[in-house]
Order: sequence, then structure tokens, then C-alpha cells
Amino acid sequence: MAATAQRDDATQESTTIDPAEVARFEAIAKTWWDPKGPMAVLHKFNPVRLTFIRDLACARFGRDPKTMRSLAELTLVDIGCGGGVLCEPLARLGAQVTGLDPAPTNIAVASGHAEAGGLSIDYRQQTIEALVAEGARYDIVLAMEVVEHVADVEAFVSACCAAVKPGGLLVMATLNRTLKSYALAIVGAEYVLRWLPRGTHDWEKFVTPDELGAAIERGGLELGESTGVVYNPLSDRWSAAKDMDVNYMLAAYRQA
Repeated sequence: MAATAQRDDATQESTTIDPAEVARFEAIAKTWWDPKGPMAVLHKFNPVRLTFIRDLACARFGRDPKTMRSLAELTLVDIGCGGGVLCEPLARLGAQVTGLDPAPTNIAVASGHAEAGGLSIDYRQQTIEALVAEGARYDIVLAMEVVEHVADVEAFVSACCAAVKPGGLLVMATLNRTLKSYALAIVGAEYVLRWLPRGTHDWEKFVTPDELGAAIERGGLELGESTGVVYNPLSDRWSAAKDMDVNYMLAAYRQA
């Protein structure tokens, strides 16, 4: 049974939460697990994220990525977990997963889905800043497609870095601030293809790899691998690529 703990007080204390962003995702929270709904693109995107995280974690902690429970006993926090679309496969790989999200309906949906699937995931309506203040640290810290929605990027990245244990791993994914990303991620995805509700993203809040990397280094971590993620309309699939002009992922490490 999934363990849950909803903590409203910590959410209210955070300076990185953008209430408008929370409300936007709260409005569509019940559609997280509908593969044909507003989150359809995320479901197609998810395998690329999962493979990147799994392979980095296995390399870092000396695991075999081909084994069923390659992340067994590793502690992991997914910041901005939404409905748990990434938390669940990571839990099946054996990780001890904590999922954080400021939207109460997201937490309710994630908890219910995990419980129905027999997964033990600690979902919390709490911020990473609050957990860090409590002394929580993790082997793996994830902030996937979250940076572009926070109110204070520097403070948020600093808290993410602080949550990484010595020897641990941080993985962040977001959108680059380029003309190409405006054309594809906003005009294309929201207005032409209608993959996402209009207004899901604000181009001015996109973060370049250099900006994100510098913030991570100021947080005391060493930058590691990076990759772009691109969509192939012919195969209707997402894949890792050298092109980081739109979607990209970065990894960083804390020395042991």
C-alpha cells in the first residue's frame, strides 16, 4: 500500500512555488494516467527520461541496468512528481521513492494509482526546501520538467542540490530558451498540435543549459552528462539526441 503524507504548511513556506503554475496543473490533475489525455506526450516522453536516469544511477552506484531491480535500496525523490508517471517505474526498479508535489489533487491521484498497483511510494504535498530543512538527503534527486514552472530558479536549484547525499546524483530536465523552443514547444505543441493546454509554458521562464549548469555548480555539485530529447513525427517517438535546442536533461554529482 502506498504511504502518503500531505503537508500543506511546508508548501506555504516555500518561495519557489508559483501559485498560478500549481493551479494550472491542479486543473488537469485527474488526467495524469490517461494516455490519450493532456498528458499523452508525457507518457511517450517517459521512457527516454527513465532510461537516462536508470543508466546514470547504475553507473554511479555500480549496478547492472539489465536487472529487474537495478535501483534496489537507493533513496530517490521526484520533485514535482505530478500523478506519479515517473515515480512508479522507478519504484518497480527497486528505488525507495518519495514524490513531492504542491498540488493536492496530483498527490491524491498519484497515491491512489500507486495503491491500486501495489506500489509503496511516499507521496507528499511538500516542497524540497522543507525536506532539506528537515535534514532529508537522497541518493538520487530528480527535478524533471519543473524548473520552467518555479518562481525562483536559483533558490529551487540550490535546494535540489542540497538534497543530494555525498556521492549522490541529481538529474534535471527542462526546456531551453531559444527561438526554436518557442516555435516547437509553445506554438507547435500548444497551439498547432494541441498536445498541451494553451498557457502550459511561459517561454521567458525557460532556462538555458548554461544557466542551469551554473546554478547547479553554485549548489556545490559537479556537472556530468547531458542530452537533448527530440521528437520524430514519422515514428511518433521521442529519443535522446545531441540537439539540446528544445528539450534537454542534465546530470550532476556530489563528491563522496
